[in-house]
Amino acid sequence: MSNQSLFSRRRPVLPPVLPRGEVLATYSTYADAQAAVDTLAKADFPVKQLSIVGNDLKSVERVTGKLTYGRVALAGAASGAWLGIFFGILFFLFSPTGSSLPFVFAALIMGAGFGMLLGIASYAINRRRRDFTSTMQVIATSYQIIVDPELVHRARNLLGDEPPAPVTPSE
Repeated sequence: MSNQSLFSRRRPVLPPVLPRGEVLATYSTYADAQAAVDTLAKADFPVKQLSIVGNDLKSVERVTGKLTYGRVALAGAASGAWLGIFFGILFFLFSPTGSSLPFVFAALIMGAGFGMLLGIASYAINRRRRDFTSTMQVIATSYQIIVDPELVHRARNLLGDEPPAPVTPSE
């Protein structure tokens, strides 16, 4: 994961390459690997020399519920209402008179209605292909911290001599 600022300087985009160096430690969760890097950062270790590499990537789709006409209509109405509010506020801001506030409410109702109709029509067309909602994520089975070979002993000393949590294979 990266935490890039919108206001940071633009750097040239480099082609993706695997980091080179020695494996400092291997962890079973990203949070554990991130905590180890955080420990090193607090000890003034040059963290720019570290990389967290996820291994054995897996795609995980978690089913969150069953789709019904009611749920589809409600979701379509909600998204249409947001679009309606947007256009209603535009009408309100750019109208020559200040009495166009009822247009905001009318745009909200019309947007919700159109969103509901489009959601139901889309669901009716695709109903037999996908009758559930889900979230998708890509996760790794293990995470390695890679460090420059010159700094590996210093990093191990800062993390302590305790061995990292054992990685258990998922399959």
